[in-house]
Amino acid sequence: MKINFNGSSVFLRLFLTITLILMFFAPVFAQNNDQINASDLETVLAEASALLAKRDYASALRLFNTLPPEQAQNAEVQLIRASILNASGRTTDSKRIANEIIAKDNRNTDALMILADAAAMENKERERRQFLERVLAVNASHARALIDLANINLKNVNLRGAAAYFDRALAAEPENGEALTGRASVYRYSNDYRNAERLLNRAISIYPQWVRPLHERARLYKGAGYYGDALNDFAAAIKIEPNDYWTLVDYGQTLMEINRKTEALDILNKAISVDPEIFMAYVYSAALKDEAGDYSAAEKDYAKLVKLKPDYYFAAESLGVIKMRNKQWAAARDAFLDAYKQAPKEFSYALLAAMNWMRAGRQTDPKQFLAQVIRTAPRDSLDYAMLRLYHDLSGDINVIEAVDKEKNLYTKSKMLFYLASYYDIRGNKNLAERYYLMVKDLDTPGTVEWQLNEIILEERGLNLRKN
Repeated sequence: MKINFNGSSVFLRLFLTITLILMFFAPVFAQNNDQINASDLETVLAEASALLAKRDYASALRLFNTLPPEQAQNAEVQLIRASILNASGRTTDSKRIANEIIAKDNRNTDALMILADAAAMENKERERRQFLERVLAVNASHARALIDLANINLKNVNLRGAAAYFDRALAAEPENGEALTGRASVYRYSNDYRNAERLLNRAISIYPQWVRPLHERARLYKGAGYYGDALNDFAAAIKIEPNDYWTLVDYGQTLMEINRKTEALDILNKAISVDPEIFMAYVYSAALKDEAGDYSAAEKDYAKLVKLKPDYYFAAESLGVIKMRNKQWAAARDAFLDAYKQAPKEFSYALLAAMNWMRAGRQTDPKQFLAQVIRTAPRDSLDYAMLRLYHDLSGDINVIEAVDKEKNLYTKSKMLFYLASYYDIRGNKNLAERYYLMVKDLDTPGTVEWQLNEIILEERGLNLRKN
């Protein structure tokens, strides 16, 4: 039975460890110690394995309390407990167990791997590397330590280092699935598609019911432009594991790229239902709903994105646009303030927040906020001049002259939009519409200002004017 593909997650590794012990090693405890009841241990391991499949770590841990002391203190049993503690996030307890074992046997690679996994859970990369190197000092062919070091190098975009560790892992275990797929990823990043495909074909032939190599080959085909082959692999992977979140997301994003947007949205909605607390599917689903004009659904996705990943400020920007479309000025202000907090050098967000602040109440309401923003803007920039105009509510002639002299069409277009909005808020509708139309004439799509300008022109029936 081939089970040496080493899952990339702490959970999968733990599950495989218990499965191995349950299948092969539990009776050995009885042979080595007459006091150990093998059937008791097998029962606990089997029940623990079932609970781990449900991610019920607390119940799995409680099972070990039912073992007699001589069994519970066995090093192998303690290491399983430590693995479960790691998977549940209780790294302090897992490290205590591993360190007690290492104090008696400093060459125990299983205990060292527990410490490496705990360091990974705690985001201590240097400490993790040190434990992995200690494992290799004991066993230079330890495949999982080699693979973990390869993945660290891959994460840090050190392709040469990643390739070297994956190659060593494959030399030790030629059929190790994680090493095969990891090395294929390095080939893919290096644009060596042929070798990447070769290794993935091999992994798929050895592990036909494992999703990851199919997923990786789909990504390979997509990157090479073979969309039909990519979609076939995505579909095959989803057939094996219908609830694999990242496969669903990549599948949906690939469908988006080839303009099969209805199918893409169905797949992305499935991903969201699988795990509504991961942000990535919302990025694509919100964009699709926004583009289709389903602003209510898009608004919900953008709001969820802002909550899940505040530093992805484009979601706050898009949420602000929808709030402005709905003339929810205070909510739009708050959305653009969220975006500005995450990107304080993007003065457009400060201006958009101020603009909506004025529309939501008095024109002087954002004065204190703008005074703080002005201090951070370069004094010789158009951003500074426009922020000053919104703060002072005067000096527009000087700003108009500065905008007229601007050579960059995108910058000029943005500033014309803020001039138009300024006059709109101040009640000069004719002058405002003159500047809104000037923005349209510059034909500079791709900015939030352009998008808002198009919305305003459509609302006012001005979008049919010919350039």
